[in-house]
Amino acid sequence: MSAPHTKTANLLIELGTEELPPTALLKLSQAFTKGLLNGLAEARLTFDTQDVKSFATPRRLAVFVGGLTTAQSDQSIEKLGPAVSAAYDKTGAPSKAALGFARSNGVDFEQLETVATDKGDRLCFKTIERGQTTTALLQNIVESALAQLPIAKRMRWGSSRTEFVRPAQWLVMLLDDAIVDAVVLGIAAGRESYGHRFHSSGPVTITSASIYAETLHKHSVIADFFERRELIKDQVSKLAQSLGGQAVIEDALLDEVTALVEWPVALAGDFDAQFLAIPHEALVYSMTEHQKYFHILDANAQLLPHFITVSNIESKAPEKIIAGNERVIRPRLADAAFFFATDKKVSLQTLRERLKPVVFQQQLGTVYEKTERIASLSAAIASLLNADAGQASLAGQFCKADLSSDMVLEFDKMQGVAGGYYARHANLDETVAGAIEQHYLPKFANDKVPHGGVACAVALADRLDTLTGIFGIGQQPSGSKDPFALRRASIGMLQIILQNALTLDVRQLAELAVEQHASIADKPGTVTKVANYIFDRFGAYYQEQQLATEIFQSVRSINTFDPLDFDARVQAVAHFVQQPESESLAAANKRVSNILEKSTDKTSGAAAVHFDEGLLQEDAEKALAMAVAAKEASCGPLFAKRDYRDGLLQLTELKGPVDEFFDNVMVNADDEALRKNRLALLSRLRALFLGVADISILAPTKK
Repeated sequence: MSAPHTKTANLLIELGTEELPPTALLKLSQAFTKGLLNGLAEARLTFDTQDVKSFATPRRLAVFVGGLTTAQSDQSIEKLGPAVSAAYDKTGAPSKAALGFARSNGVDFEQLETVATDKGDRLCFKTIERGQTTTALLQNIVESALAQLPIAKRMRWGSSRTEFVRPAQWLVMLLDDAIVDAVVLGIAAGRESYGHRFHSSGPVTITSASIYAETLHKHSVIADFFERRELIKDQVSKLAQSLGGQAVIEDALLDEVTALVEWPVALAGDFDAQFLAIPHEALVYSMTEHQKYFHILDANAQLLPHFITVSNIESKAPEKIIAGNERVIRPRLADAAFFFATDKKVSLQTLRERLKPVVFQQQLGTVYEKTERIASLSAAIASLLNADAGQASLAGQFCKADLSSDMVLEFDKMQGVAGGYYARHANLDETVAGAIEQHYLPKFANDKVPHGGVACAVALADRLDTLTGIFGIGQQPSGSKDPFALRRASIGMLQIILQNALTLDVRQLAELAVEQHASIADKPGTVTKVANYIFDRFGAYYQEQQLATEIFQSVRSINTFDPLDFDARVQAVAHFVQQPESESLAAANKRVSNILEKSTDKTSGAAAVHFDEGLLQEDAEKALAMAVAAKEASCGPLFAKRDYRDGLLQLTELKGPVDEFFDNVMVNADDEALRKNRLALLSRLRALFLGVADISILAPTKK
């Protein structure tokens, strides 16, 4: 390959559109940048990876790439053809194969060369492919990057057949100060962009790629998404402090608000303090979900009657914008107050009765019937946790009652929370109300989990009822289809058990849940499927912790169904693999496993009972037998109290005796008694490690 071109330029690509979906803007921007950079790399165009910048506003996606080569480097091409021995016929003329090879490369036979290879001399076609200019390549690269964007549904506009997430309005493509000759989404590239919809009029000329952001800033557009994001966060925080509180700034809302504005201006508004008598969660949902406002808490984490909105305009009369927002939020809060007052006039039992005609799943009955099963199962789980079974049963009965309330019908995210308020209004015990309120937790990764035995029992019972019911009627998830969110339910169960340090056996829980379902025919089979399904979700759980898959698999093979015990084993193995002896011991365990598997004696762990110390002959096997016996004595008590980490650390001391044994002892001796005794010794060794995990799985697979 010839020397690469050294001339570089700065590239700017900006696609202007109608307002892009705010919840998707950041993802679209990141995907566009990634697709563009991948396209440049695939086209053999180099650039400064440290000088790449993404821009995203409601009306534009843009990327700046610094130090981009202005042309591909020339590329040497060599194509091997037939062997020279097959290149000529008996008369010495070029063979059909040789002529065909020349023709396929567009040259005469005489232009082919001969090269020596490890398989003899062969015909070869050599040429230099001249690199194309970056300008000539960019249109296809940009089109490809846009085509690969994660857009669920594309739209057309005008009479064009072009499709994109929103109608495209303008296109800027510059290499330094030169316009790139390209047409993308039916728009010819130029240097004319547009500033803020209200603070700027007419086109904005981008004279050079390197001053793109600076030019737009002069026209009231902060093109950098994260610069806008930090500005909004700072403005909102300071404004909340001036009101004597602290703004709650959640990342998802902050990202969405950032995607709605190009020139952010934070403004504070008020609402009537009388609305604070409504459940605060309903007020927050009204402000954040519907209006995209930030709410404010006082020093005691209580809601203040203020909100902060972020305007996309720097108004000369901001009080009018504030008044307009206050006017909009008032009826929403009034609705919430009305729903709350209306629901409180109805008893909790009446709300629950309304669930009788509501179908949960055709074969599994109504939501009311589901609460009957949850109540019974909650009581059983509470007993296992030494919690109040009566309270758990009561919470289970009413845990879905709020689904028929006006509040939840209007604010669906209030489910559970509203039920807790209504349970307190009905003078139910706080433990019962808290369990109803918390039983949907956790709702997402890293969400808080229920606390207390009764709350945990109801939360687990709800998920188990769904899991066993859906599996029992043969509608378990397949591929990406999971309509009953069984994956999330399983991971939620594991989070609840682990974070509350609950000693529970998932198989036992599944058995209790299955007994509640009259519609399940194969109850033992359903128990096994559900228990395995839940524990297989541990794989994703540990993947987030960046633990190697082999660590999870080594413990999964043990078939324990106690999540707390399972996690203790995984953490122990994760620590074990950091020890210098782990690789050798894993390999030794794999060797032992293979030996025992292939043995005609089929010696198992139980065969260790027949081990005869009197048959030991070699010093190495005597040393290993002593070491194994010592570890059985010291590690057994550790494993019994689930101190797997210290137990495995003690087992690392076996490395020396194990290595000596395999270096000096013939396991498959001719003497049958001797052979069986040595296999029994190895079985005892393997059983020691199997007390924690099958660490043979940690051994690298030979290729």
